[in-house]
Amino acid sequence: MAWRRTRTSERAQPRASRHGRHGREGRSPVVRPPLPPLDTRVDRFDLSVGTAAEFLRSAWPELRDVRFEVADMPAATDDDGIPRWTVLPDAGRIILYRLPIERLSHLHRDDELHRRMLVEGAVFRAAAEYLDRDPWDLGPERFRYF
Repeated sequence: MAWRRTRTSERAQPRASRHGRHGREGRSPVVRPPLPPLDTRVDRFDLSVGTAAEFLRSAWPELRDVRFEVADMPAATDDDGIPRWTVLPDAGRIILYRLPIERLSHLHRDDELHRRMLVEGAVFRAAAEYLDRDPWDLGPERFRYF
């Protein structure tokens, strides 16, 4: 082990103060900015569409090869309304538009359960349009308690 002698004429550098002008600077690396939320509205929407689509695919053989896609907004049209979904039977696709479904539909209770029911209802109505059936016919065992 080497011994190093310091000169007495050299002054030691003063340590930086841990506190700034208002006593808040110099935080430790343990404290960091808040983390972003683990799940977002987009993730919750995709999860709701995916679970409803898997239920429909397992219940209806006609929907097994149909692709359920999520887009933010439909293309601009000259029609009066904004579509919530687009059904393309020739291509085997159903495109659900997230923003119109979430923002233009009115919930009587704004909580997670009712938002999920809103999204699942849109998936069921779009699939019913694809199959040319009534939405209530798609999952009769799901609505037995009514």
